[in-house]
Amino acid sequence: MKYRELPGTGLQVSEVGFGMWTVSTGWWGNYSDAEAVRLMREAFDGGITLFDAADTYGNGRSEDLLRQAFQGDRDKIVIATKVGYDFRQHGNERRGQREIPQDFRPQAVRDATDAALSRLGTDVVDVLQLHNIRMDQVEDDNLWEVLEDLRSCGKIRCYGVALGPAIGWLAEGVLAIRRRKPAVLQHIYNMLEQYPGAVLQQEAERANVQTRFFVRVPHSSGMLEGKYTENTVFAANDHRSHRPRSWLLNGIKKVNQLRFLEHSGRTLGQAALLWLLADSRVISTLPNIYNSEQIMEFSAASDAAPLTSTELERIRNLVQANFGLEPEPPRFKGTMELETVPHVSQ
Repeated sequence: MKYRELPGTGLQVSEVGFGMWTVSTGWWGNYSDAEAVRLMREAFDGGITLFDAADTYGNGRSEDLLRQAFQGDRDKIVIATKVGYDFRQHGNERRGQREIPQDFRPQAVRDATDAALSRLGTDVVDVLQLHNIRMDQVEDDNLWEVLEDLRSCGKIRCYGVALGPAIGWLAEGVLAIRRRKPAVLQHIYNMLEQYPGAVLQQEAERANVQTRFFVRVPHSSGMLEGKYTENTVFAANDHRSHRPRSWLLNGIKKVNQLRFLEHSGRTLGQAALLWLLADSRVISTLPNIYNSEQIMEFSAASDAAPLTSTELERIRNLVQANFGLEPEPPRFKGTMELETVPHVSQ
């Protein structure tokens, strides 16, 4: 495992992190506390030190699991968590993976941070992220003053934003980078889903800021692990079961055109991570980890054969040609609200 420094913090972050969403929400299968802690400890033993939680994941469960897994080892890991969803009032109102109401009032953010610290069993959060913010939050000076105050008083080491819950949000991300210069911006980005992630990372380059990126869904919900077939069936409680069959079939066709990235020195799943890590602004990737085999594969990605310039160019050409497939039109509901089934859960 290799590590990258988060500017201005002294934090060394593993290039591959562990997203707590998978083991704490029940949307990638159900895990007992003991099973989740075992996976987290295996990841730690494999060199993974970044653990990305959120207070709303399992209504506080992801943070509680971190406390269980790393009591006595707090100084050996980097804890990132998120605040913003009012799960205390609305946590029992979830229907599938739909969003619940948010609360970004300054006092609510202070209270949520204190509650997270208590569940985590620590006195400081390394990276506090505003969870799936909208433009109102980007523009709210009072909210950002609270984050600065939390940093100044030592409750957090740095702060950032997590964008979503769907593929976006482009405008929010661009303005946050330009005006707020967060230490971290978390977003969805992978070889199959490059918009608007590529634009956001280019914006950080243009703005000449120190913002670094946590990239979630780096395998396009498992597609880029290269193990799906036309006969793959997802469990009813798995969020992927809600996707149209065309997502599976078109994804397999695209992945088959990326098989040239596999060889004795790396797997396709490792190549997907290395493609992201080729950008130095990506400080860590957050694959969905749900078994021991993935931990062994993904934690070894740092040391796998890097992608060559020829391979990177071939990927660019495939993306520009949309892998030879007709692009799928966006799906809209009757109110013309863009349907967000694919990624609303994170």
